[in-house]
Parts: sequence; structure tokens; C-alpha cells
Amino acid sequence: MRLRHLAAAIVGLVLCGTGVWHLEAARLGLTITPLAVGTTPATVYRQTDAAPAPVVVIAHGFAGSRQLMEAYALTLAKAGYVAVSFDFEGHGRNPVPMSGDVSRIDGTTQLLMRETGRVVDAALALPFVDGRVALLGHSMASDIIVRLALEDPRVRATVAISMFSEAVTPSEPRNLLMVSGEFEGFLRANALANAKLADPTAAEGTTTGDPASGSGRRAASAPNVEHVGVLYSAAALQESRDWLDAVFGRTSAGPVAATGLPILLLMAGLVLLAWPLASLLPRRERHAEAVKLRVFLVAIFAPAVATPPLLTLFDTRFLPVLVADYLAVHLFVYGLLSLAILAWNGVRIGHVAWAAATAFAAYGIFVFGGALDRYAASFMPNAERLPIVAAIAVGAIPYMLADSLATEGGRARVWRVVAARLAFLASLGAAVALDFERLFFLLIIIPVIVLFFAVFGTMAGWVGRRTQSPGATGLALGLVLAWAVGVSFPIFSPG
Repeated sequence: MRLRHLAAAIVGLVLCGTGVWHLEAARLGLTITPLAVGTTPATVYRQTDAAPAPVVVIAHGFAGSRQLMEAYALTLAKAGYVAVSFDFEGHGRNPVPMSGDVSRIDGTTQLLMRETGRVVDAALALPFVDGRVALLGHSMASDIIVRLALEDPRVRATVAISMFSEAVTPSEPRNLLMVSGEFEGFLRANALANAKLADPTAAEGTTTGDPASGSGRRAASAPNVEHVGVLYSAAALQESRDWLDAVFGRTSAGPVAATGLPILLLMAGLVLLAWPLASLLPRRERHAEAVKLRVFLVAIFAPAVATPPLLTLFDTRFLPVLVADYLAVHLFVYGLLSLAILAWNGVRIGHVAWAAATAFAAYGIFVFGGALDRYAASFMPNAERLPIVAAIAVGAIPYMLADSLATEGGRARVWRVVAARLAFLASLGAAVALDFERLFFLLIIIPVIVLFFAVFGTMAGWVGRRTQSPGATGLALGLVLAWAVGVSFPIFSPG
């Protein structure tokens, strides 16, 4: 290992260690235990040996999980509350598919309300809960908890993060706090409009009514964050804690568990560590020439143009996951077309460094993914998701093999990588435009794919330059992409 690799390893370990130290420190003094509510997996956070306290039931948004909401659970547990977070049906490690009609209030929304209600019942039955309950939910869950609070008189307060709901009335739900990220303009406007229902003079950042009597209402924004950043914002966390303190007559002090930066440090450290680790792989001296520009352009743009209209001729619904089945077929067709164009022009996969492919895939799934699963988002699938991951891999592997071959070698590799990825994303955008109603949810997964390209594409570049094996990097990237998509999107059964 060269000196620069050793230096990178040291910096990477320091970043990882710093991140883990802060993340684990946020858990100190807390008892964190699993709770099964029927088939719904949940987690209880509370101070060890504390007196009975109010419970806050925490619900995540679409394609989220308990882990994504952990900053709120930790903050509230540190403040003396009992926090209970759970995975909705079809999400995280919940084995039961989400069902119903997602376009109707009396469909999926009602089913998820009932599930949340069952979690509330189980939370109130815990021996260390004093009988008082509040709800906190993000995005999709914000509307669910608002509607449940309207029906359940036990709910003393509702904290809606990134809320959009048409169910709010001038007086209900009781003690409603709405927190949006500064860059969520539409949701901020909706929150303020709902605040003005109770008091036409209401302004963002001001409280109307009296939280102690049940009439409190407040719209607030967290600075410098958007739809995901609001989940880690110290301002949003403090707004939520202070609101519940006002409702329940409690006083909390001390820092909130703003875990976003430690998570970024940990993830950055793991990415950086991949560089010195890649230098330990067997080196192959053959340096491939870049694919001819004409061939490259045809190989990335022809599939991008042809795949969306071609797939309108087929029914791609074969997996119990929202739009992931379409994505798998899109990847498969796109990859095969690109591989065929490359092969026609003499570009072959050639040597595959199997050991490197195995090591890279294992690092991405179990090391990087394991850290992600503990601190940020569900990444370890239950048994129900493994066949879904395998089916998506059938499409993801050809696509990533073609991508690795097309962008291999040459000094202009960076712009070629960017061009290839943008062509693919544009192809997905075209698919949504051709069938917006069915493929709308595909837009939600695009940020996951962009993040995948940025993180794993960077690591793949180091592995590829060491092994000179686009087959190895393509195979590993295909497996990791299939895994990331398979564990991210909700399992869905319309029946």
C-alpha cells in the first residue's frame, strides 16, 4: 500500500470512528427494545429506569423506515418521553404488503391509519407509559396521523413534518404543529394555510391558541433543509420537542440528536476507505482504450430513446413492489440494447475479476449497507424481499455491465460516465411522461439512483482502474443496485 493510500485509510477510519462515536453517544442512557404489534415491527426508545411518561408514536413517510425517523425518536427519548417508531406495511422489515387503492382516502390511507391505531394501542399498554399519547409523522404519514388524531380522542398532540393534508379543520386535530424544510415551498404554504384556518392572522413561526388547553397550532420552517434534511435538522427536532413540552407541561433541555452530520461522516469515511482497499486487489496491467466516441454515443443514447416507447407495448407488472418491476424491465431492455450495440462494434466483456467483484459487492452491501441500516435507513431485507432483489438483479446486471463497458478507459472517462448516467435518467423521465399515472412513483426512486451513482460509482472507479475489469465492476454494481432498489420501495398488493 502506497503512502497516499495509507493516509486515505487513516482519514477514512477517523471519519468512520467520529461518526460512529457521535451516533452511539446519542443512544447512551437509553433503553432501545423491539416491540411486535401483530405483524408490525416497532422499536421502543426510553430513558432507563425513568418514571412513566407520555408516549410519542412516530411514523415514517413513503419508502421510509423506522431508521429514517431515529433522530426524532432519540431526541424525544432523551427528553424523557417514550418514543415508539414502526415500519408501515410494505416498508422496512414489515412482512405484510401495503394494500388498498393508493389514490383513495378510503383505500390505503384507511388501512395505514388502522395500523397506526394498533401501534398506539400497544404503546399505551406499555407499563412505563403514563396514559398520554402524541403522534409524529413525516410526509405520507403526516396525513395519516392527522386523520387518526381526528378520530382518536386520546391523541393530545400531532406533530406533522413536511405535511400535506386536506383533513385539517379550524379546531382539529388538537395541538397541531407543522414543520417544513425551508426549501419545501409548497408544503410550507400548505402548513401556513392550515394555521390560518384556526387564526387568520397566523404567521409562520408564531403559535396561535393555547397548547395547554388543546387549541394550539403552529407552522414553522427549518432553515437550509429540504424534504429529507428536515429529518435531521436541529431546528425541526427542537421545534417538535418544545411543542410536546408545551402540550404536556414538561421542560426539556440539552442538545437534540441531530444525527445527520455524523451519518454523513460515517458514509464519507466508508467511501474513502474503498480507495486504499481497492489498492489491495490483484492488479491487472492491461489498460483498455476508450470506446470510440461514435460507438459510445450510440450505445447510450439509442437505448435511452428506444426503451420507453418499446415498453409501452408490454405489461411489466410482475413484482409485488410499486414500479420496481417496471424499473427492472427498463434496466434489462436498456442494458441488452446497449450490450448488443457494443458487441456489434467489437466491444466485449472479456476478463472478469471474480474475486474483486465479490469483494466489492460484499463491501457495498454488508459494510456500507450495514452501517446505513443501523443508523439511517432500512437496508437489510427480510425474507419476503429477497426474491424481489433477485428479480431486479436480472435487469440491473446487464445495465451496469453495459454502462461499465461503455465508460471504460481513456482520459475522458468522467464526462462519459456523467453523460451515460444522465441519458439513463432521461430515459426514466421519458417513461414517466408516457405513463404518468402508473409510473409516477418512479420519480421518487430517481434520487436513490442518483445517490447510488454518486457513491457506488465513485468506488467502482477505483476498483475498475485497479483490476481493469469492467465485467467485475458491472457485475458488482448490478447486484448492489438491485439490492438498494429491492429494499427501498414498498411491497404492494392491491388486493
